[in-house]
Amino acid sequence: MKLRITPLNFASAFFLFAAGYSWIYGIKITGAKLIDMGTAIGWIFLLFAVVVSFLDMILRNFFHELKKLWIVELSFITLTAIIFLLVK
Repeated sequence: MKLRITPLNFASAFFLFAAGYSWIYGIKITGAKLIDMGTAIGWIFLLFAVVVSFLDMILRNFFHELKKLWIVELSFITLTAIIFLLVK
């Protein structure tokens, strides 16, 4: 199997890092009475990492050329960020 680095690999690595960071150091929600949400948010980041890596595997089957795969995955990340900012 050929190792291919893609943008969604970086995204899943980021989510795994964020999950580990939130489990080790914890996350405090401000505005409330300092509720520790580190475990719950860690599980959410872990779920995001699994979903993103699954999406990466699906897109690898559809786009065999690395250049097209990068373009599609970067477009997906950009579209997701724009939708997140519009909803926020």
